[in-house]
Amino acid sequence: MTMRLKPRTATTVTALVVLATLTLTPAYADEGDPSEPPGSVTTSEPPEVDANSPNLQLEDGATLASAKVLDIKSVVEDLGGEERREDTPTDVTFALQAEVLFPIDSSKLNPEAKARIKTIADEIEAQKAKKVRVFGFTDNLGSYAHGLTLSKNRAEVVHEQLASSLGPDITFEVRGYSEDYPIADNTSEQGRRKNRRVEVSFQKGS
Repeated sequence: MTMRLKPRTATTVTALVVLATLTLTPAYADEGDPSEPPGSVTTSEPPEVDANSPNLQLEDGATLASAKVLDIKSVVEDLGGEERREDTPTDVTFALQAEVLFPIDSSKLNPEAKARIKTIADEIEAQKAKKVRVFGFTDNLGSYAHGLTLSKNRAEVVHEQLASSLGPDITFEVRGYSEDYPIADNTSEQGRRKNRRVEVSFQKGS
């Protein structure tokens, strides 16, 4: 009986280089990626990897592909889930639940909302950001068109409040996305509360 062996094919191994530390506190660690509306995050160049390093253990015939940088996010959320902060190597995103900022189905700010928005304005100023994105979102209750109007109006109100605390050199991008880009499950009130939010994002200073 003759046994034939399949020839070994060459293998390419990709080195993944992590440049940041991931911190998750407390929810969302297993809930997948948060919202990613337009407003991209740029990635740093990976360091060089020595393909001839004796510490690399590759199969016979394998080769080392180019290094890649993993997109790592640090996510911090307060205990009530009312405010959430995401940090990447290049960007900061604040997400405030709508109930913290506005009455139900309204785009008029609550009295305590201005202090929270001022804290974000201080961070924008500290980072010397030149462009700020303000995006509004709703849950999936009601019509899409109503959610689009409400989310845009809420984003505009937050934008106006930020602009009153910042200098004239800041460029704003303001959009409403209705129920698009949820960050939680819309089948529960807890999830819908997280999805009803306004996000403020900007690049970190160099």
